[in-house]
Amino acid sequence: DDPPSSHPLLRRPCRTMILVNPHSGRGQALQLFSGHIQAMLTEASVPYTLVITEHQNHARELVRKADLSKWDALVIMSGDGLLFEVINGLMEREDWQEAMQTPLGILPGGSGNALAIRLKHNTGYREHTNGLFCGFLLCKGLVGSLDLVSIHLTSRQRLFSFLSLAWGFVADVDIESEKYRHVGAIRFLMGTLVRLATLRVYQGRLAYLPVTEASKLPKGSIRGPVDSLLPGLDQPVPETWTVVKDEDFVLVLAIYQSHLAEDLWTVPGAQADDGVIHLFYVTAGISRPALLRLFLAMEKGAHLACGCPYLVYEKVRALRLEPISPQGVITVDGEMVEYGPVQAQIHPGLASLTFVSPPPSCSAQIHMYTHPLHLCT
Repeated sequence: DDPPSSHPLLRRPCRTMILVNPHSGRGQALQLFSGHIQAMLTEASVPYTLVITEHQNHARELVRKADLSKWDALVIMSGDGLLFEVINGLMEREDWQEAMQTPLGILPGGSGNALAIRLKHNTGYREHTNGLFCGFLLCKGLVGSLDLVSIHLTSRQRLFSFLSLAWGFVADVDIESEKYRHVGAIRFLMGTLVRLATLRVYQGRLAYLPVTEASKLPKGSIRGPVDSLLPGLDQPVPETWTVVKDEDFVLVLAIYQSHLAEDLWTVPGAQADDGVIHLFYVTAGISRPALLRLFLAMEKGAHLACGCPYLVYEKVRALRLEPISPQGVITVDGEMVEYGPVQAQIHPGLASLTFVSPPPSCSAQIHMYTHPLHLCT
């Protein structure tokens, strides 16, 4: 028998809605589900309803209106983009507080699977196939907390993010590499090499609230959690904030997971519910070879040990970015948003996620994935 866990369990039987984007990654998500995950869920007696998304924001619209009392978990089988849709659909509901108690599961099926990679990496079973391993965690039915970040755009639109906010090099690569989507996760490497060849510098202002200055956050209201740390975008930042003197940047990246991509271990030791925005920025003056070395070192989480004078890392609770350059790209969880001033605040443990480290007794089960049914014993 497995030893007792400090994490709550999904109810049994767990009524699950599984949302699959048939076009994510190289279009293999549906094949992975029918070839492996479906049998795992059946063997584990997990009843499910399969929903194949038909267009952008289909999942967002569906969960915004769905009767969630019919489901014990919502599972996303796609890349990070579909999870972004589901989270924002849930946060747009009037009953958002109750809706966000519905556990979310992630089964990787896209070219960007940062959250699924973080789950697998933190268990210690790093060699196993992402989809099979996350399917195993879903079958185990264990639930933990997930931080979300509230993001305000110039148009007064408010988004909720589970992964990252990016401007400059990282955002450029994410969007420009879309043309290579057919090759899978290697698209990001291709995009990186192309962008390095014509490295850009962006002008902007950056300010942040360090972790040590943050106070306890209020619970929220009918319109979502209160962003008590953020002034209006048209107001100056409080005196407790740190204003970065540099205004010439190669990249700004705020991330709240350990991995930005499968081969980018951006924040070693980061947890899904540590209540921290991990802020990285690289200032102008860095050479192309030095920037490439940083990203190569990031494969093993060693970039902070490089001693690069242009790389700065801070733990923060809130931040504001005000681009001065007239053109550029800003992304939230890999999705392009409107370009202009943006600010963000962390909300610890706002969502629930099916993940935990499996006990040692599960190791043998995972190694037996030549027959996927063994994973759900």
